Amino acid sequence: MPSSKEQLEQRERQTLAPYAQFSADSRGRVHPEPPALWRTEYQRDRDRVIHSRAFRRLEYKTQVFLNGTGDHLRTRLTHTIEVAAIARSIASALNLNDDLAETIALAHDLGHSPFGHKGEEVLDQLMRGHGGFEHNRQSLRIVEELEEKYPGFRGLNLTWETREGLAKHQTPFDQMQNAECGMQNNSPFPIRHSPFSQPSLEAQVANLADELTYCSHDLDDGLEAGLLSEKKLTREVKLFSESARAVKKQHPALSDETRRHFTIRCLIDRQVRDVVETTEAAILASGVRTADDVRRQFRPLVEHSPRRRQWNQELREFLLRDLYSNPEVFEPNNQAGAMLGDLFRYYLKHPLEIGASSRKRARRSGWLRAICDYLSGMTDRYAILEHERLFGK
Repeated sequence: MPSSKEQLEQRERQTLAPYAQFSADSRGRVHPEPPALWRTEYQRDRDRVIHSRAFRRLEYKTQVFLNGTGDHLRTRLTHTIEVAAIARSIASALNLNDDLAETIALAHDLGHSPFGHKGEEVLDQLMRGHGGFEHNRQSLRIVEELEEKYPGFRGLNLTWETREGLAKHQTPFDQMQNAECGMQNNSPFPIRHSPFSQPSLEAQVANLADELTYCSHDLDDGLEAGLLSEKKLTREVKLFSESARAVKKQHPALSDETRRHFTIRCLIDRQVRDVVETTEAAILASGVRTADDVRRQFRPLVEHSPRRRQWNQELREFLLRDLYSNPEVFEPNNQAGAMLGDLFRYYLKHPLEIGASSRKRARRSGWLRAICDYLSGMTDRYAILEHERLFGK
């Protein structure tokens, strides 16, 4: 017999830490719904995210390398799945609600534009003075407004805690800006005006899992593409050199490919272990006893140790210099971003071509926001094909 929702909630009470976010304590949904019989509230959120159109489109959106560049390179979807796996592992190790951490991780990039951060930068420039564009806020807009799957409401009607995690999702790589993105929020539990300075520990875990994942896996893709050098990494990046030396010492006879992948695996494992140990100590020192105690803290409790925080900054600077700014990455993404600008200006002159649902949305949000929503939802390949249709090759 499957476990009922009540049994699952009771199991959470028995197994999770007191400062975890219990699904039975959810602040609820904007639109009340009958409870699911066999799923907790956060399991239901997770399933809604996975079944959304925005989630499926991530398969054809750029992570670092333009989508279609290589079969083994990561897309925005594979990045998202990897973030969710690491978030679930960290949350489980800390006795937190791994369903909630996984759900926030799965939803965190739903609002990403085509062509990676270059596409985001272009849309933000085009929308300057009109609310801007920022993919974290667009993710929240998607689950609150843009998905159209249910008869009684717009969006996915996710719980307050999942939406809180999206509203407060931020990593060091994300653009530090405060665009409102034209989002509407009629929730009786408004996210952006929450009295809490921090989100749940589960949301903090998703934040850090995202940072940990993109650093390590962008590094892996850079090596796979031959744009990064293991020798240079060993000389200049302590996170890499620590793992590389340990792998070489323990497994001196590995093939080049196996050694490279196993080094990344060890790098991630050491990072996760450091986060768990550092966070356990921070939670104990804080004295928090409930999930809302966590929210009242002035700084996140889920964190790296000071040494590894410094090493992560070193890795981010290396990736920015040697990978993201490499002409083989930068130029194709730059050209793709220019396509996005062409499309925006075309639709501004021909707004009736953005599709029926987008035209309908323009009545609520205005043409500029409707066009931005339409473009940000495109996959890389659809945007390229649409540009070829309108402007030729």
